Amino acid sequence: MQIQLNDTLTLSRFSHGYWRAHQWQLSSAQYTQLIENILELGITTFDHAACYGGFTNETAFGNGLANQPNLREKMQIVSKCGILFPNETFPEMQSKHYNNTREHIIWSAERSVRELRCGYLDVLLIHRPSPCANPEEIAAAFDYFHRTGVVRHFGVSNYNPSKINMLQSYLDQPLVTNQIEISPLQLNAFEQDLDYLLEKRIKPMAWSPLAGGKLFDANDERSRRVQAALLNVGEKQGETRLDTLAYAWLLNHPANIMPVIGSGQLDRIRNAVDALKITFSEEEWISVYSASMGKDVP
Repeated sequence: MQIQLNDTLTLSRFSHGYWRAHQWQLSSAQYTQLIENILELGITTFDHAACYGGFTNETAFGNGLANQPNLREKMQIVSKCGILFPNETFPEMQSKHYNNTREHIIWSAERSVRELRCGYLDVLLIHRPSPCANPEEIAAAFDYFHRTGVVRHFGVSNYNPSKINMLQSYLDQPLVTNQIEISPLQLNAFEQDLDYLLEKRIKPMAWSPLAGGKLFDANDERSRRVQAALLNVGEKQGETRLDTLAYAWLLNHPANIMPVIGSGQLDRIRNAVDALKITFSEEEWISVYSASMGKDVP
């Protein structure tokens, strides 16, 4: 259930994501229990971003981790930086924009480490590509973290292949992952992103692997087609949970996709882990892809 990203970094096949964690309304004790339960399921990678929850979700997680600091040794923590927008935590942020300067990246990542109570980040991702980001600034921040050990590995999120190549050309550190949107209802990554990542031997993380819940929409024709195709495969293996089958579909792609589970409910997280037991032949995999496209492959 572990994926080797390079000689010194291993992530779990699933990550637990905290994009909407502020909606779970957990106490610090409940956070601690959730973290322990997730680790018991074999998920050791925890996915954060500085901006989640209006810049509050990392603090809530850190308060839970502080109750059992020894748990840090069992996990890998990923965070992201660069997206800014109006929020109550930092009222000086007046507009939705990006900041990829050396100064901001260092401030953001060091703040994440403090709020998460984690000592260091295993991976820092640039959250989204800015149309006017200076790659020399990003490289300078990464060099600083490489020297200090505050961040051990680096990656990107929502970058296309050309932007990855551009940024990598400025960096001394290899980019270890690209976190992008991939699901049975979001096929864009299969057109070029995953081919590129396969070529470069970079394993992708997948956000919104269940299409934000749209996969379960019985009123959407495309969703109904995909549901039927997934169930046709799953029923042969005794599996009828749509979320489990959707995760399995992603896991069976050769790019070694690492889905991010965005739920705080243990039963939903267990459903995801059970996807490791489901296999898709290439024909079965294509049947779901074709259902999503609404036509046969060429």
